[in-house]
Amino acid sequence: MRALVVGCGYVGYRLAVSLAGLGHEVFGVRRSAFEGEGGVQALVCDITKAEDVKKLPLPFDWVVNTVSSTKGGAEDYRRVYGEGTKHLLEALAEARPKKYVHVGSTSVYAQNDGSVVKETSPAEPLAETSRILAGVERELLDAVKRNKFPAVLLRVAGIYGPERGHLFHQYLRDEAVMDGQGERLINMVHRDDVVGAIIAALKSGRPGEIYNVVDDEPVAQIHFYRWLSETLGKNMPPFGAAPGERKRGVTSKRISNRKLKMELGYQFRYPTFRQGYTAEIQRLQDAGKL
Repeated sequence: MRALVVGCGYVGYRLAVSLAGLGHEVFGVRRSAFEGEGGVQALVCDITKAEDVKKLPLPFDWVVNTVSSTKGGAEDYRRVYGEGTKHLLEALAEARPKKYVHVGSTSVYAQNDGSVVKETSPAEPLAETSRILAGVERELLDAVKRNKFPAVLLRVAGIYGPERGHLFHQYLRDEAVMDGQGERLINMVHRDDVVGAIIAALKSGRPGEIYNVVDDEPVAQIHFYRWLSETLGKNMPPFGAAPGERKRGVTSKRISNRKLKMELGYQFRYPTFRQGYTAEIQRLQDAGKL
């Protein structure tokens, strides 16, 4: 397949290299110049600019949008996710791919009662940035209905992996603080499983369908930190409210990955945070960073 990966960052670049390794012709896109490796052909394109998108070497069999907002504010979200998606849809209207995978976020779920959340659960986010993401999803689903555009939507939980993991690195820096009594549920997924899920969606995902990309075990903060404490021989973090964490901690839910596993047959490389962080801790130890 001739594949385009838009947003060759932490997830996207790993995906591009993986697809190239499987024998596909892969083009990777970033806003700034970069060197393609592993068979990836590097392209510079800012999808917030329609003129840039029009210069892409269409057509492609597969297109994956893995862009992320670097600034994180609502206006940046509108540009990167809203305008960027609009420009891609316009460019692909005639040179239509066989499959388009949109990598979104489980932040569109606002549930805070610890309930099980499936793809059919209400997605009515409170945060403005998450409302923008939900709006992009609606636009893509509308394109599926109106024009039979082959879009598959992924809602991805908190990503961790080599050099990544917000709560983990806070803990290593002795900056972690548990919300309340540590009962808030965390939903995570390893970067390599995000890549695997995207490839599964490219191969088998049905247009118009949404799939949650999250590992098998939503875990309460206190249990996550207790495992880290016992594994690393460090003290548990205190209870309270960490600076800047209150906004991040407004939800508490158990996101289900059953549809991803049943419909796409995906098998997780790291089924829970224990396997994933064991690998990362070993990597850090081998590098002399722990």
